Amino acid sequence: MAELEEITLIMTSVGTEQQAVEISEELIERRLATCINIVPCLRSIYRWKGKVCEDTEYLLLIKTPRRYFDRVSDAIREIHSYELPEILGFPIVNAEPHFQEWVLGMVQPAEGEGDDDDTPDYD
Repeated sequence: MAELEEITLIMTSVGTEQQAVEISEELIERRLATCINIVPCLRSIYRWKGKVCEDTEYLLLIKTPRRYFDRVSDAIREIHSYELPEILGFPIVNAEPHFQEWVLGMVQPAEGEGDDDDTPDYD
């Protein structure tokens, strides 16, 4: 089996469920991510502009090819309501190969590749 392109997990948090869905749907629609989990009810405590703040947030776990980090980051900043959104990328060291193929196959094709959508549907 040929070595597969690396995938990454991008994490961001938002203040409302509506924004979590909006960002998730937009990233999927633009084919910048394959799958996004929305985790509700995070309690975030942080320092912002000299004050200690506490909020309830939603966490987005975004699966995408590693080469898409900058494109996903740009899209998040474009849509996000926060002045400084948290955007963190974590390389996936190990992934089940079929899942990894699915993540890679459901986004925009790499330059020079066709968009024949022959990737198996693992839903």
